[in-house]
Amino acid sequence: MSDLTPKPHFSASVQASGGVGSAPVPTTEHGDHLHHDDHDHEHHDQHWLWKYVFSQDHKQIAKQFLITGMFWAILGGTLSSLFRLQLGWPEGTMEWLKPVLGGWIQAGKLNPEFYLALVTMHGTIMVFFVLTAGLSGTFSNFLIPLQVGARDMASGFMNMLSYWFFFLSSIIMFSSLFIETGPAAAGWTIYPPLSALPQAIPGSGTGMTLWLVSMVFFIVSQLLGGVNYVTTVINLRTRGMSMSKLPLTIWAFFLTAILGILSFPVLFSAALLLVFDRSFGTSFFLSDIYIAGQALSNQGGSPVLFQHLFWFLGHPEVYIVIMPAMGMVSEVLATNARKPIFGYRAMIGSLIGISLLSFVVWAHHMFVTGMNPFLGSVFMFLTLIIAVPSGVKVFNWLATLWRGNIRFTAAMLFAIGFVSLFISGGLTGIILGNATLDIQMHNTYFVVAHFHLVMGSSAFFGLFCGVYHWFPKMFGRMMDEKLGYIHFWLTFAGVYLVFMPMHYVGIAGFPRRYYAWTGFDAFSQFADMNKFISIAAIIAFLGQFIFIFNFFYSIFRGRRATQNPWNSTTLEWTTPIEPGHGNWPGEIPAVYRWPYDYSKPGSDVDFIPQNVPYSQTQSSNLPYEQELAD
Repeated sequence: MSDLTPKPHFSASVQASGGVGSAPVPTTEHGDHLHHDDHDHEHHDQHWLWKYVFSQDHKQIAKQFLITGMFWAILGGTLSSLFRLQLGWPEGTMEWLKPVLGGWIQAGKLNPEFYLALVTMHGTIMVFFVLTAGLSGTFSNFLIPLQVGARDMASGFMNMLSYWFFFLSSIIMFSSLFIETGPAAAGWTIYPPLSALPQAIPGSGTGMTLWLVSMVFFIVSQLLGGVNYVTTVINLRTRGMSMSKLPLTIWAFFLTAILGILSFPVLFSAALLLVFDRSFGTSFFLSDIYIAGQALSNQGGSPVLFQHLFWFLGHPEVYIVIMPAMGMVSEVLATNARKPIFGYRAMIGSLIGISLLSFVVWAHHMFVTGMNPFLGSVFMFLTLIIAVPSGVKVFNWLATLWRGNIRFTAAMLFAIGFVSLFISGGLTGIILGNATLDIQMHNTYFVVAHFHLVMGSSAFFGLFCGVYHWFPKMFGRMMDEKLGYIHFWLTFAGVYLVFMPMHYVGIAGFPRRYYAWTGFDAFSQFADMNKFISIAAIIAFLGQFIFIFNFFYSIFRGRRATQNPWNSTTLEWTTPIEPGHGNWPGEIPAVYRWPYDYSKPGSDVDFIPQNVPYSQTQSSNLPYEQELAD
């Protein structure tokens, strides 16, 4: 059983003791693994359709989420490059794009309606399809069974359905790009009345309908996945894996899934009511509407009601996006600083605190809707309070790095970059959380810069960090580190060069969502700044193709990985280099210790895996650990 332990350390002692990984199989009290062991999960004779397409193996499903998310990221980045061309050179000609965009280029200019559609689809794609499904769908699927010591998810069939509902949602959303009236154009927040009246603008018609249908399937996908993740963490942990021994990645995925289960149904209800308003003559969100001088019959609805429903999902969604990245960054920082994570229990507490507070701050997106000032002050207070658990996490990440024996792998660079972006974007969040200041900044580029730093770019850095770190376990090969370094520095510099100037123009009042600003004398002074931002954005986007090349080249031609290339302590590195369906070929290892035993005083090695008993580490045991060993 020595192949079940991380190499090269401890293998001799494991063999001498009969194998650390040879713990008895957990009973159903700890997770129903007995059913899985009966046929040892060897699927060599499976048809490729069931092995790679309609797979129920969590690792294969994770790869499906990842590659689909990468497709959406390229598309979302392309759309942003198109509207940055418009913003950088509003008087320039775009005739050269006519072969691609067709009728959306008129007399050499980008159609203003299509500009709104570009912004809408970019936001929708990045927030939902890339940073929710692509990030959480990939790593929750891949890591939860491997790190808790389970054969697979609680329900492989539900897991498969989760991906295929997401794929169906993707097909519907993608198809909306090709209809004659264009895709949805009401902004990614789809506020009524623009989204509720099919006759309002071209993008309010069929494109908006397809957006709503796609989002319904997307929400079903997220709920199927979330229920599975929570059930797996609660019920299928291996022997010895208490909640206090879970890696911070699992805590993050677990709480993220709970957030999704509680908040996505609210968006579902908002979308359903919007469909009623659009197609069945109801007035949930409509009242006193005039189109071309003609009064509509709708009375009694409120568009502000929709905002409440949307942001009740929308703010937890920020943490659904960022918390998986937080968990993975914590893991990578500890591994590559060769130090235990600083403040493990405080990190768990801060994740729980963020999760709870994320449900009571949604109206800070709505300070300009005319809400009662007292109510605004309550939401302002709660918004500023949520900075406390975020500050705890930042302090603990920096303390983990402090005087560490740091290995600057590509994953580590992206983890450190994540911390930098989270600090930069979080500081501007304190400004926007203040109602008095937010009323001045609302709908300026200051807001765009804030959420792109703290949510968009930070989450992308967490995604890249996770891919570089767990790629050897996904594909049995290593990504090229030098290409990873180039990718990091291009992306890191690009993000700051794009979004720091946006803060500046936003403070000056530069409005977001404007197709052209040349009609305003006050903004003409920012022409050069807009060109600079556009050039930096396009270069940063092109830099992502280095990652795309590195990813796919390394799958087939990358250097072959060892079983535990980063000398990590968690359970996924005790599986074979490329684990089959069922993860461990024999019995599942038991867990004896917490997941961050790095550079422990008294130990002759700088990491001790979770499945090594205290009886084998007498020289480094603390007093209470020695009692457990005895």
